[in-house]
Amino acid sequence: MMKIYATESGWCAEVADGRYYALPAAFDLDRLFMDPAPGDCLRSALSGAAQIERRAAAPLPLAQSQEIWAAGVTYYRSRTARMEESSVAGGGSFYDLVYEAERPELFFKATPHRVAAPGGLLRIRADSRWNVPEPELTLAINAFGKIFGYTIGNDMSSRDIEGQNPLYLPQAKVYDGCAALGPCLVVSDELPGPQTAIALEILRDGRPVFAGETTVGQMKRPLASLADWLFRENSFPRGCYLMTGTGIVPPDSFTLRSGDEVRITIAAVGTLVNTIA
Repeated sequence: MMKIYATESGWCAEVADGRYYALPAAFDLDRLFMDPAPGDCLRSALSGAAQIERRAAAPLPLAQSQEIWAAGVTYYRSRTARMEESSVAGGGSFYDLVYEAERPELFFKATPHRVAAPGGLLRIRADSRWNVPEPELTLAINAFGKIFGYTIGNDMSSRDIEGQNPLYLPQAKVYDGCAALGPCLVVSDELPGPQTAIALEILRDGRPVFAGETTVGQMKRPLASLADWLFRENSFPRGCYLMTGTGIVPPDSFTLRSGDEVRITIAAVGTLVNTIA
């Protein structure tokens, strides 16, 4: 297992024993995602690399040319929340059907310029009154459809907009500052097991206002299956990220506010921290 960090002073990699190495100036995410064997590509980049102290420079977004997609209704909690928020519009039953169907819900989430860096600012829509973060295990998939790693994703969502009508999903999900990835990209042949915990904490004025936790094992669909469906009749020349759905949804009375700090933790990746602009 290796971890990649993007900073203003360049790319660096952390190897299994905790040492950090500066990656060559020619290294970038596109090269990694376009390689048929990304792990070998990274090991080659590390060959002869200089060991360094962990870089304290400002982090950059972990997306270069990669599209970010997302899966919905993969956890029972998400199914229930989506049905509740859509009850006014009478569309809640759609989510129950998707939860049980063979075909998953997959939707476009963000282009790289809409993705915040670790520690960066996320946004809530000015025309929405009910907004929540969605903490998600996020798969890194190369151009050949191979899952070669993972990170943490925050799939920001305007619940009131989607609840008005399921056809408003793109507006509820896709806007400037609608997603974050990080704090690093884990490159590994092994995906997180079912006991892997995903934790969310939201701070307001420095005090916790919501906390929740789930595990990868609560997900209804296998991770490899989600990637397989995404690549059916679809190509990603520079690879993509796939957020795999959330099992943590704050209560209906909760909405994010400007200044809130969102903290998402998966032990193998670390903690992704972002502030609401």
